[in-house]
Amino acid sequence: MTGSTTKAQSPFNPDTHRIGRVLCFAAHPDDIDFGAAGTIAAWTAAGVQVSYCIMTDGDAGGFDPAHRADIIAMRDAEQRRAADLVGVTDIHYLHQRDGYLEPSHEVMKDVVRLIRQLRPDVVLSMHPERNWQRIQKSHPDHLAVGEAVTRAVYPALENPFAYPELAEAGLEAYKLPWLWFYAGPEERENHFVDVTAHVEAKLAAIHVHVSQHPDVAAMEATVRKGMLLNAARAGLAGGRSAEAFHVVAVNGPGTIAGF
Repeated sequence: MTGSTTKAQSPFNPDTHRIGRVLCFAAHPDDIDFGAAGTIAAWTAAGVQVSYCIMTDGDAGGFDPAHRADIIAMRDAEQRRAADLVGVTDIHYLHQRDGYLEPSHEVMKDVVRLIRQLRPDVVLSMHPERNWQRIQKSHPDHLAVGEAVTRAVYPALENPFAYPELAEAGLEAYKLPWLWFYAGPEERENHFVDVTAHVEAKLAAIHVHVSQHPDVAAMEATVRKGMLLNAARAGLAGGRSAEAFHVVAVNGPGTIAGF
């Protein structure tokens, strides 16, 4: 895939590690677009199959009281249009209540179920750790996504005796190779993807979420600035744009099995 990595830190090398399928988890419609739409556009352009799983319906989002009755349908339509702009058509919802998401066994089992169904090379998730530099990135639902996905990935996903009803339904245990986190603390970020060629697609996807942006100009300026700063941290040439991730190798050639 197109991209650049800080090879001294990141366990993932895009020159040698291949990705065929990715499953992305988010708390609300629009989270993925802010966090990773440039990388996702690069993946889909390279032929990678990408699926989204949104854990809530975003029913507590928005700013206009007139939208309350229609906010779930509105946000779903926005997410589907935004996803289509970066080459994604497969979207799943867990239908948890916005603002009440917890890393419960109900949520974890749903995560395990979907990963076992799709068997991706990469699971992309919001980060389970709070960002104290910009606490707005750490909505409690965001942290709950990260914790639920992390707990699900190990050990439940690869343990055939965890949630046995899933195995009984034909969803066999699966060892995930890679877990990528977005929207986490800067000090955890160890991998940068050059998304210069996909900045406009990312911004177009974000702009679709009109119900969530009371100040469109400020939003776009902030997103552009953030990608430029990411590229500078990655050591890319001036004027380049990047998205930043915390990449964790879950299972590889040197992994020792065990629960």
